[in-house]
Amino acid sequence: MESFNTIHDNYEHNFVKSDPHMLRSMFGDVDAIPFWIADMDFKVAEPITEELRRLVNRGIYAYEFNTGTIFKSIVDWNLKRHQLKLNGKAFIQVTGVLTGIALLIRELSNEGDGVLIQTPVYHQFYKVIKTANRKAVGNPLKVVDGSYEMDFEDMERKLQTENVKIILLCNPHNPIGRVWKKWELEKLIGLANTYEATIVSDEIHSDIIYSGAKFNSIAAFSPKQHIAVLGAPAKTFGMQSISNGCLYVPNRAVHKQIKNAVGSMYLDHGNAFSTFATIAAYTKGEDWVNGLIAHLEKNVDWIQNFLQKDIPKVKMSVPEGTYQVWLDFSALALPQEVLDDLVFTKAKLALTPGRWFCNDHAQFMRMNIASPLPKLQKAFQQLKNAIDTLK
Repeated sequence: MESFNTIHDNYEHNFVKSDPHMLRSMFGDVDAIPFWIADMDFKVAEPITEELRRLVNRGIYAYEFNTGTIFKSIVDWNLKRHQLKLNGKAFIQVTGVLTGIALLIRELSNEGDGVLIQTPVYHQFYKVIKTANRKAVGNPLKVVDGSYEMDFEDMERKLQTENVKIILLCNPHNPIGRVWKKWELEKLIGLANTYEATIVSDEIHSDIIYSGAKFNSIAAFSPKQHIAVLGAPAKTFGMQSISNGCLYVPNRAVHKQIKNAVGSMYLDHGNAFSTFATIAAYTKGEDWVNGLIAHLEKNVDWIQNFLQKDIPKVKMSVPEGTYQVWLDFSALALPQEVLDDLVFTKAKLALTPGRWFCNDHAQFMRMNIASPLPKLQKAFQQLKNAIDTLK
């Protein structure tokens, strides 16, 4: 079996990320190097491809959902990977993580209710809240000694005054890269319980955890009330376009409610490709994931060293997880349109604008670093050259 290191070299980015029409419409330059969508530039683990190949060669695509085996593979994976004990009967399959979050918002709150989010945060959270006619209640993260932390005082004020029924947690946090510590989650759960809010925890990046950090699932703390969005192999294994998502709902009454809602819209149907690719990923993909994380850590170290030495005015929040880095350009003191032109046009880098995650973070940008190191080195050299022209 090929290891991660033997299959990723020289593998170019996929079509979706490099679609010239998309690059032109979003960044004004078809030659911009794409680092904005949160997927990878690497071939998936060979066991996944073998399963897909087996299905294609068989040439039969009958009903073959096999969710029980999917759930068992997720249970076994989390027990081994995170020492997290889960009940396979508490899972509900959905077509995707955002689908699951959108449905939970509709089922567990009413129109006009508040959904608390910790900004800056994954921009699609705003959409699933707004389109459900709920109110997004911002609980800005605060920076303490250079690290982002939850602002519990502000959170409690919002829980007291904004009719918050759901706390939409992102763990690990996108785009910051924080992996929330046990004490942080315990305090969060305490506030949620006091003010009768349900935590919906998006844990799609839970397997991309760097040395020195430990992932703590919401499912490990409060199994009777709060809900984890677990079991999506999309980010871990690079299966964004062929994976489903799973909700972990241990409360029996809530589980029945959500399962009925999902089933009524036939959102629990998978397909043979997603089914067997997911099982292969969780049962045979661990070595590949370990290689991926080792590669990502080298990328982070190189970027941090380069920025400190060559572009000291651009700061990076060192991630504890995910394969995103959060870059702070505010020390350049550039007007917004000048900063955009610098990054998108002069440096030719397609990064995700910080204002997508929160209007207050327009001087920030998110960068996907799940790429070969030479590609990143080229990108940061182009950024340095562009910044040097400002002098």
